[in-house]
Amino acid sequence: MRALLQLLAVCALASAAPSRRANHVVHERRAAEPVGWTKVRRLEADKTLPLRIGMRQQNLHMLDELLMSVSHPDSPSYGQHWTPDRVLDFFAPSDSTIAAIKNWLSGTGFADDRIRVSSSKGWVEVNATVGEVEWLLDTEYHVYEHPSGAERIGCHEYSVPDHIRDHVEMIKPTVHFNPRVLEGSKRQIRKRANPNHLGQPSGANGPKTNGVKVEAKPSLDQCDQFITPDCLRALYNFHYTPKATSKNSYGIVEFTPQAFLADDLDLFFTNFSSSQVGQRPTLVSIVGGVVQTEETGFDDNGESDLDLEYAMALTNPQPITLLQTGDLVEGAGFDNWLDALDGSFCTFEGGDVPDQDGIYPDTAPGGFDGTSCGIIKPPNVVSISYGQDEGQAPHAYAIRQCNEYGKLGLLGTTVLYSSGDNGVAGFDGVCQNSTGLDDPSGGLDEIRFNPGFPGSCSFVVSVGATQINSGSTVNDPESASERIIFSGGGFSDIFPMPSYQAAAVSSFLKTHPPPYSAAQFNNSGKARGFPDLSANGANYVVAVAGEFELVFGTSASSPVMGSMITMINDARIAAGKGPVGFINPAIYSAKFAHAFNDITSGTNPGCSTLHGL
Repeated sequence: MRALLQLLAVCALASAAPSRRANHVVHERRAAEPVGWTKVRRLEADKTLPLRIGMRQQNLHMLDELLMSVSHPDSPSYGQHWTPDRVLDFFAPSDSTIAAIKNWLSGTGFADDRIRVSSSKGWVEVNATVGEVEWLLDTEYHVYEHPSGAERIGCHEYSVPDHIRDHVEMIKPTVHFNPRVLEGSKRQIRKRANPNHLGQPSGANGPKTNGVKVEAKPSLDQCDQFITPDCLRALYNFHYTPKATSKNSYGIVEFTPQAFLADDLDLFFTNFSSSQVGQRPTLVSIVGGVVQTEETGFDDNGESDLDLEYAMALTNPQPITLLQTGDLVEGAGFDNWLDALDGSFCTFEGGDVPDQDGIYPDTAPGGFDGTSCGIIKPPNVVSISYGQDEGQAPHAYAIRQCNEYGKLGLLGTTVLYSSGDNGVAGFDGVCQNSTGLDDPSGGLDEIRFNPGFPGSCSFVVSVGATQINSGSTVNDPESASERIIFSGGGFSDIFPMPSYQAAAVSSFLKTHPPPYSAAQFNNSGKARGFPDLSANGANYVVAVAGEFELVFGTSASSPVMGSMITMINDARIAAGKGPVGFINPAIYSAKFAHAFNDITSGTNPGCSTLHGL
């Protein structure tokens, strides 16, 4: 009789909206409906959803403390990084959490043979009809349509029983909604603005070029106009030949279809690092990642050529690992490359957030019909020149991913992300308003700054961009980049201020109080501020599609900073020590203040401001 009543209740959902049940509490709610999308209909009740319930990991409240213990130079445990098994066991969901969620599902009418727990014990998966999920989560699923014809599905909010909420981190697919669409793209994807299919070419995103072609090899006295590896070595007094390359590692993440061209590497090396002609990065293909050569040009090759030419030249002869992520059909997001480094981060069958990541196995023709969970040991340093607007990342998704970066830090990996190229605006220059991501024509009082993610996560190193001012030399102070791009930076709307930067942020807000209110940015004095470090990001000479172009962006700054950290690791390893791992507590400490130059000039405007923050 009980099963019959449950079946009748589920069937009733096909024609009636669910009523709020007394024992259910809202677990996640979308902050705003996406601009430009129209809710067109209820999703059919008999459609199947691959429901995945992310179980709350235990001991996450200790992650910050544990990471500080191995990362702060004053800690007696500095440099004593954890093993992967220790990390997995310490944070895995408790047996009581797994039991509570399985009992909830079985008590709602799901047979035991439909309920599966991932090998990492992080997720519970059940394939269910829309009607079943709507009843389970006390919600409604709708189809949203964009003028381009693209469609998305999702719910505005969902609920779980009160006794379950402390066991659940996130459930998908639910409120996770990717609102961006690239005009004319069959896959509705956009590089560095849309977290799904991050490598998709787009002239509005990624590194920028002013169209200037470089015909002659520049000299050191021209570094204010043309940045080369020698300029960077002179600018940062960066002269080191690695000694422990076989024990060291440096990874560069690229998202297909973005790819390097072998001829471009050789053209660059011929002019700036002749001993490397013929050298290539070590390819690690993640969920079908491929170095494609069918589509070429700045938008297809600019990012990867830039990253690899400078990372390889500055760390020579250190081998560089290319983490090429995503097949040509499905593409990829941030979770996909993290899956490859940490198998416990994978969900059942490699699935991630559908509106944020590539979902694998990809059974479409030409797709990668497999997974890439835990296929490579985390490199000592990883640089990623991609990002998304923090407002596009649901809080639970962003927090879960941020915690994964913290775990990599425990393992001894330094993760760097470029901070963006649009000042206080988001990727592609987008700002926020009261209804979602938009670029309104009104004044400053109608706009909110748009911080970037994952750079806003306090467990990564966010890297901004500087420039050598016109007429200056490598011996003169740099300023914030104001040529072609404006270094991204601001304060998170999700992540609190970490203890390691409390003094720096408090001093900044007191000494240089931004002339904006809480309506424009998180001015609470308790928010994570970024970037953490900056490196030159203007006038890079890059070989792209057979010719040298001038390139701009934090896309350059991140791999350059990663190269310097890689060489520091080499010196430590050669001396019998381990990698530096998570560097933020050290770089903000008084002990290392002398190692950096304060950038005291320049601005990062955006969102109707002239000076930004």
